[in-house]
Amino acid sequence: MEPHELIVCRDVSLGYEGQTVLSHLNLTIRDGDYLCIVGDNGSGKSTLLRGLLGLLAPQSGEILRAPELERGAVGYLPQQTRAQRDFPATVLEVVLSGCLNRKGLHLFYTPAQRSEAMVNLGKLGILELKDACYRDLSGGQQQRVLLARALCAASQLLILDEPITGLDPAAAQDLYKTLAYLNQKEGMAIVMVTHDLKAALKSARTVLHIGRKGLFSGTVADYLASPQGRRFREELES
Repeated sequence: MEPHELIVCRDVSLGYEGQTVLSHLNLTIRDGDYLCIVGDNGSGKSTLLRGLLGLLAPQSGEILRAPELERGAVGYLPQQTRAQRDFPATVLEVVLSGCLNRKGLHLFYTPAQRSEAMVNLGKLGILELKDACYRDLSGGQQQRVLLARALCAASQLLILDEPITGLDPAAAQDLYKTLAYLNQKEGMAIVMVTHDLKAALKSARTVLHIGRKGLFSGTVADYLASPQGRRFREELES
């Protein structure tokens, strides 16, 4: 891997129980990237995220990760289930759980980890909610809490799976602004699966389109000029 490369996929195929979902993928994610992954339902977007996270081994090809990612410098924001939305814990407890992979032999969170959790709550504008019950929050507030949790796990890369699902337009816009800030001001690399292409591409630098007729990987401008991006062009310009 070259310097500043976080993840490199070389001719990767992914799937389950012998069935291939995604094949012949070549992709490089670097420091400071903002990548949107788009495509039809069932095309393999969430499967790819599992591969990038190291939760699913390739059927063929290889996925290389920078050493710091292997040590846990990546945060993951999955789609929420109903049970997770009703989780009976305080906001601070939820955010602190992002530090679990760095807890080591300690039985309790360290003062430094508690301080980090408070800082991340402040970054996302929800510090005043630290003692509130997570399940009593709005959908937008819950997503901010989960993003603060992911930041406690991450130092270089955030991976998000449909992060605006269930959010109202104002909350979704706030989340996009927060992600843009983290990417542009703090240098956090962002990889996001989304159906909300029009809003997402305002901040994205690169696009991976996974379709039944093949893959596209390139800049936003090249994507909009490609056959894969043609059907989205009118929506983006409206």
